[in-house]
Amino acid sequence: MNKQFFITIIILFNFNIIIGQTEIIVPEFDDNYSKTVQILEKGKTDIDYKSFRESFIESKQFKIASEKSIEFKELKKKMYLQMSESKYESLINTTKKMLSIDYTSMTAHKILRQTYKIVGDTINEGKYKTIQFGLLKSIVNDGDGKSCENGWSVIQISEEYFILNMLGVVLDTQSIDDGICDRMEVVDENGEKKTYYFEINNVIKGRENLKEK
Repeated sequence: MNKQFFITIIILFNFNIIIGQTEIIVPEFDDNYSKTVQILEKGKTDIDYKSFRESFIESKQFKIASEKSIEFKELKKKMYLQMSESKYESLINTTKKMLSIDYTSMTAHKILRQTYKIVGDTINEGKYKTIQFGLLKSIVNDGDGKSCENGWSVIQISEEYFILNMLGVVLDTQSIDDGICDRMEVVDENGEKKTYYFEINNVIKGRENLKEK
């Protein structure tokens, strides 16, 4: 009797989470970024994530995301507050609003899939985990980050900080190498100093694209 009661409670909890969810708004532009977001939202996650990230800086949504940068930062702050308060339905809604602005955000995908794991939605957990790590691997699998020549290519500075966070290091100093690389001197959990390089040609290109549109 008790076992059946707890199963019912869990089912009702997950159902209430699902019916209150906000949907990710897929841009309606006829470009590669918008089409790929639609494909990913349908659960078809076997894509070229590097090309997808690069398509974002060429898209009309990139300008919209730039115009909504303050809104995005406020949503991010709200996300962390909701995490601390274990407000799972609100977390799902907030991260989906973030992804509606910038679907390449690995932070939003990470928190969204972790939240789906907590509420027991294994399908969506798997979907957004695949997307998060697809985006991540499209950066770190291309180069080793140990020199400017082999730097990890990013489209936004936020990707640099996400990767440093995943590596568990703390940024000490940041500088520009040859105008094309961010040199990030960091300290790991053992107090050891390390240096990572991020190639920023696409960051510069994205900024130029914003000026043209």
